[in-house]
Amino acid sequence: MELIQNTADLSAYLAADEVIDHHHPVVGAAAARLTAEVADSYEYARAAYEFVRDAIPHSRDSGDLRVTWRASDVLALGTGICHAKSHALAALLRAEDIPTALCYQRLTDDEGGHAVHGLVAVRFNGAWHRQDPRGNKPGIDARFSLDGERLAWIPDPASEETDYPVLYAEPHPAVLDALRAAPDRPHLRKTLPDAL
Repeated sequence: MELIQNTADLSAYLAADEVIDHHHPVVGAAAARLTAEVADSYEYARAAYEFVRDAIPHSRDSGDLRVTWRASDVLALGTGICHAKSHALAALLRAEDIPTALCYQRLTDDEGGHAVHGLVAVRFNGAWHRQDPRGNKPGIDARFSLDGERLAWIPDPASEETDYPVLYAEPHPAVLDALRAAPDRPHLRKTLPDAL
């Protein structure tokens, strides 16, 4: 699948905003801790990915009902769904000048419907590489990779699942609106879009 930037301006994939708030002290402190442990930007990207994947539980897996959407809140509270965890990873990567995009998949949910799943793409060596920081559990073994994708899920077109090829510099508005408006995760489950 060819990944398509929604803006040609690569600097947009380094920008900070209200969601990917990589100038926030919480994000800066986490980035500084990770930077101290690595030798180069590739190792940093892998360390940041593994930190978000492993140290921040997916709120559905952990049973946490709180909804986070701002990167600094995800890091401070230590919880988030796939979209929130992607925002946190994007902030950590952008904090170290690694271009990072948000991207999405449409997947079948546990109730037989569909849900939009969030992940990121990082730019290394002139190419984009998708990464899924959702968090592993039995049946899911996502890994950081620049040599072939190691995502949590591969969409099944027969089940009306799909990879969306667009790389967004900012969260998709429909996803962000649902995250911001949700008082808790059960409400969010009902209001997140099932397609983009």
